[in-house]
Amino acid sequence: MNVAMALDLGGTKVEAALVRADGSVVEGTRSRAATGDAAAVDRGAAERAIEQVVRHCMAAPEWGAVSAAGIGSAGPVDLAAGAIAPINLPSLRGFGIVDFVQGLTGLERVVLRLDGTCIAMAEAWLGAARGVRNALVMVVSTGVGGGLVSDGRLVAGASGNAGHIGQLVVDRVEGPAAGATVEGIASGPSTVRWAQSMGWRGASGEDLARDYRAGAPIAMDAVRRSARAVGLGLVNAATLLDLEIAVIGGGFSFVADRYPDLVAAAVREHAVNGYAADLKVVRAQLGGDAPLIGAAALVHRGIG
Repeated sequence: MNVAMALDLGGTKVEAALVRADGSVVEGTRSRAATGDAAAVDRGAAERAIEQVVRHCMAAPEWGAVSAAGIGSAGPVDLAAGAIAPINLPSLRGFGIVDFVQGLTGLERVVLRLDGTCIAMAEAWLGAARGVRNALVMVVSTGVGGGLVSDGRLVAGASGNAGHIGQLVVDRVEGPAAGATVEGIASGPSTVRWAQSMGWRGASGEDLARDYRAGAPIAMDAVRRSARAVGLGLVNAATLLDLEIAVIGGGFSFVADRYPDLVAAAVREHAVNGYAADLKVVRAQLGGDAPLIGAAALVHRGIG
C-alpha cells in the first residue's frame, strides 16, 4: 500500500493524516491541534502542536507503509531552505519545518509547498479544477491564500510563493499596505472588524453569516465588501494569467451561499478585458480535505 503523511499548517490549526495514493484518508489517522494565540508568540507551543499530530500518524498501523511526507504551510515559504514564515504565526518566522519533520519521523523525503499550492493541486487532481489547464484555487478564511495551475502545470515560483493572491494590493493605501490587500479586506477576521467598526454588534464570522441571511444591512455590506476585494484580486490574476476558472474554498467563503456569485459579479464589473470578465468562479469541491489531499499529492504526484 502506497501511503504518504500529509501535514497542513495554518494560522488556527495544524492537521495531519495518512493519505493513500488515490487521495483517500486512512481512517483513524487524522488529527489536529490548535495554533492560535499561544503558538503565534511561542515557537515551542507551535512545535508541540506539530509534533502532536505527526506522532498521531506515526502511531497508526499503516505507518510502516509511509516513505515520504508532504507539507502545506501558510506562507511565505522558502523552498530552498525548507523553511516557513507564516504571516499569522510570527513565532515560526524562519522555522525549518522540513528538518523538524524529518527529525521527528526519520523520513528522508519531506516535500514542502505553500498551502495554497497544495489546495490547487488537490482541486486540479480530484476536485473542481480537474481537467482545467488554467486555474487559480483560493481559500478565504482566517487568511486568504491561493495556488496556480498554468497551461496544465502547477506553478510554485522562484521561492515557492506563486499564487499568494491574499497579498495583492487592491485598494488605496492610506496606512500600512497590508490593510489594502485582498486578505486585509476580505478575510474573515478583517471583515468582522470592519463590520464592527460600522456599528455591527456581532463577534464572529458565524454571527455575520446569520445576520447576512437575515438581511441586516451592515452584515450584507460587509460580505459584499469582502467579495468585491476577492473579485478585484481575481481580476488582476485573470488579466495577467488568462485564467479559465477560479475555485474558492475556505470557511469564510460560506458566510453567504452566493459568495462565489458575488465574487463573479465583482470580476465582471471591474475587468477591463473581455477574457478576464469571462472568468468562471465556482466553489471548491474537496472542502476541508483539500489541504491534506494536496500535501499528500506532493508525494503521490511526484512533486519536489
